Amino acid sequence: MANFEFKLPDIGEGVAEGEIVGWLVKVGDLVKEGQDVVEVMTDKATVTIGAPKPGRIAQVNGAVGDTVPVGSVLVVIDLDGTESSVPAAAPAPAAPPVQKAPAAAAPAAKPARPADDGPAASAVGDIKNTLPGMNLAQPQGAESKGANERPLAAPATRKLARELGVDLKRVEATGKNGRIVRDDVERMSSRQAEPAAAPESSGPAPAAPVAVRSATGADERVPIRGLRKRIFENMARSKHTAAHFTYVDECDVTGLVAMRERLAPLAKEDDISLTYLPFVIKAVVHALKKHPRLNAHVDDAAQEIIMRGSYDIGIAMATDAGLIVPVLRNADRLSVLEIAREIRRLGDAARAGKTAIADLGGSSFTITSLGKLGGLFATPVINYPEVAILGIHEIKRRPVVRGDEIAIGQVMLLSLSFDHRIIDGDVGAGFAKEIIRALEEPDRLFLNG
Repeated sequence: MANFEFKLPDIGEGVAEGEIVGWLVKVGDLVKEGQDVVEVMTDKATVTIGAPKPGRIAQVNGAVGDTVPVGSVLVVIDLDGTESSVPAAAPAPAAPPVQKAPAAAAPAAKPARPADDGPAASAVGDIKNTLPGMNLAQPQGAESKGANERPLAAPATRKLARELGVDLKRVEATGKNGRIVRDDVERMSSRQAEPAAAPESSGPAPAAPVAVRSATGADERVPIRGLRKRIFENMARSKHTAAHFTYVDECDVTGLVAMRERLAPLAKEDDISLTYLPFVIKAVVHALKKHPRLNAHVDDAAQEIIMRGSYDIGIAMATDAGLIVPVLRNADRLSVLEIAREIRRLGDAARAGKTAIADLGGSSFTITSLGKLGGLFATPVINYPEVAILGIHEIKRRPVVRGDEIAIGQVMLLSLSFDHRIIDGDVGAGFAKEIIRALEEPDRLFLNG
């Protein structure tokens, strides 16, 4: 019997390990080359790894929730167990995965993709599957769901379903393109918690839950895993390493509001919904050029400041799984419309759980926004190893003083946090003032490119 040991590949970007989110096969399954085998989450993204060779699954290593280092054996494939050596009948579909993982994590294996099938083509400079059997994102055309296909859901949604004992195949999807979202799972969980009227239910029994949500109000322990674990670790590292100080100021963006209202119909002609964020990004890049020490990383091990040569702006985005920071590359080279188009692409990918690894990591400065949630101000946590972060808040009508008169203006508060080890207070305040000046006189943004 010829066995092939498939190891967790090195996907670059400093990734040293991955967490098993869900097994898509079980021991004994016949797999084709490229067929999805396991979902693995790194600190960059969640990737679906496919079989590099055809054969029969002889062994799977690790349970859902386990963290495995790069280079460790994920699966062993019996190369002699090819399709020609077995009866034509397909193997049984869903069955509980090995290593005591919940049954909901092992739906039927999907058919192999065509050999030229790659990640979603929407990504700018989207990377192809450079590693054997690795799919960073599914094609947009793969949204239809057949009888034997696993339901569409993000890894975090699948994780929640396993914890609540919800069978995704029984969940009614309300998300875009038939995708199951968090609310769908929680709604099904609530129905399952209701007392059964009669025992004659004909549907399949739900999978055994990992964690039971108590109906009596008792405490519940929820493991910190997946993306939440990455957030947990990164935020703690930032707060324990960088010496945070926060600077808050207000910005009269009355002129910017008027400009956006004039430009929005023109942007609509290009199918772009123009928000304020592209203007904020342009203002930040303008200010970073005048204060290059803010466009930097700190290398604590080497005791060095790395002055970044490019302006790669991280944009914090909320998803069902948690907060992620896709990166707008070379923001200084893009127009307002091009920035808006990239923001939409990154946002669509993040909400669908399909953010490409090429769009994560390596940002030089980060912007976070509470949007319409507003708030007075906040103390944003630095996206370490960066040295600063900008938080923007809801634009509100407020009294402002112009000359000797009081008028009603459109005011936005800005909250900036800096690493005080690298950035002095006057430098941080000067940087904030430069952003405010650009937003209060938005024509500056176009004069400076």
